Amino acid sequence: MLKIAILGLGEGRSTMSAALSSSKLELVKVCDRNEELCQQRAKEFDFHSYTTNYDDLLKDDSIDIIAIYTPDHLHADHVKQALLHGKHVVCTKPFIDDLSDAKTLLELSEKTGKKVFIGQSSRFFEPAKRQRADFEAGLIGDLITIEAHYHADHRWFLKKEWSLLQSFKWLYGGLSHPVDFIRWYLPNIQEVMGYGMISSNGSVAGLKNEDTMHFIFKATDGRIARVSGVYTSPTQPTQRDSGMSTILRATEGASQSDYHELRYAITDKTGEEKVITWGDSTLKHYFRFEGQSHHAGEYQNYLDYFADSIEQNFIAYPDMKEGIGTVALLQAMDKSLQTGMPVKIADVLNEYGL
Repeated sequence: MLKIAILGLGEGRSTMSAALSSSKLELVKVCDRNEELCQQRAKEFDFHSYTTNYDDLLKDDSIDIIAIYTPDHLHADHVKQALLHGKHVVCTKPFIDDLSDAKTLLELSEKTGKKVFIGQSSRFFEPAKRQRADFEAGLIGDLITIEAHYHADHRWFLKKEWSLLQSFKWLYGGLSHPVDFIRWYLPNIQEVMGYGMISSNGSVAGLKNEDTMHFIFKATDGRIARVSGVYTSPTQPTQRDSGMSTILRATEGASQSDYHELRYAITDKTGEEKVITWGDSTLKHYFRFEGQSHHAGEYQNYLDYFADSIEQNFIAYPDMKEGIGTVALLQAMDKSLQTGMPVKIADVLNEYGL
């Protein structure tokens, strides 16, 4: 059984639950600079092997995998250290916040032969898994276009001091989820164009960056897709409109996966229309803590998948290259917001020699 350690116990809380429930991994140690948080998690999970020093994880030869859930600007260094110490890596999304680190990390992963997996958790939610499986089975034909959104009433976030900092952007913190879904089905995005604004609610609170955004993507083969994010407005009832949704429209059918609702709909190539919802046992697998703020089931699904990829030696997606591609796309989107012009992804990648 592979041995895993976790760095960062805020979001890493879900990973602790996932690793402790996994039949493929053994959790051996956790780490956070905040000792109080370590003690809190120790009590919550009755797991007392914690440290406040990352070096203790790096120097422990028994550890096969380090799972990293630290703030975005620390990811590159934490991933680099793990690879240099011969560990496989799980890193939460977005992979890195500065593409100037990308080349070094790619070379290091290749040189050490260690795998890096990006924890893009939404792909591992039941409706998203079902949508992908049906698509790959050819049930809706060839893809024509995708629409995805993430709309949430996150006005409560505005009470957190860090949400009003210049460094905080909903583009990375929120929109990265539906953008990843679009890249999953349309990996070769060539150009993006978008508009954004700070809503009146965001403006009153003192928000520095856009909380309302709409983008159009164009792939190298001419196909187009769209994504939108709205974060400081009330939302529709969930029976009517999920907070996050991905619609595939194809030559012979269409499908839609919803989130947080365990709901999926498909019109397949025979013309049959189905709406599928999953029951309480699945709900309990995915959402284990208060409300739906942590989604440990997705983490468990992806940790088990990553463990399989190490044991069976296949590539676990999204891998580092895909993670870097998503960051490049998000940076192109950011640039489009600032300039009001379309931006080519290749220009962003070329800037960093990628």
